[in-house]
Amino acid sequence: MSADPKELEKRMMGAMDALKKELGGLRTGRASVNLLEPVMVEAYGQRMPLNQVGTVSAPEPRLLTVNVWDRGLVVATAKAIRDAGLGLNPAPDGQMIRIPIPELTSDRRAELAKLAHKYAEQGRVAVRNVRRDGMEALKKAEKDHKISQDEHRQKSDEVQKLTDRFVKQVDEVLAHKEKEIKTV
Repeated sequence: MSADPKELEKRMMGAMDALKKELGGLRTGRASVNLLEPVMVEAYGQRMPLNQVGTVSAPEPRLLTVNVWDRGLVVATAKAIRDAGLGLNPAPDGQMIRIPIPELTSDRRAELAKLAHKYAEQGRVAVRNVRRDGMEALKKAEKDHKISQDEHRQKSDEVQKLTDRFVKQVDEVLAHKEKEIKTV
């Protein structure tokens, strides 16, 4: 555990990256290659990420395609996409799998917005946990007489400002995703 602002910032950036990745997987009615990131394909006796068995692309706003490298994995890949719980219906066409992105219903939009809020709250909690670790490290350093009370106060303010900045970023990312969900 460290009170080094650079280390804390790096950990908070990690929390932001995780949040962006989670939100990237939320379907907004617009084709995004990130949508298929969580899909795992049964291939060669093991589960592999989709991007290791084929190339995912978004040639049109409402269509994704997967160009499967090994012809023998086309059926397994289509099944993995269908079974991933994304509400997608892949259509194999030779080595290419076409995946039309259906229109979102208002209920599904509300569900997605709720899920986005849940992910954002997890992001805020992760940032606050980093803050707590930093504050505890500062308390310990002061108790061990490694830093003065004034230094503790000053560094605590820095950690709090860093936390506020990242929580604000979480809120901005959430607002952007909500707008994306509602305006498709």
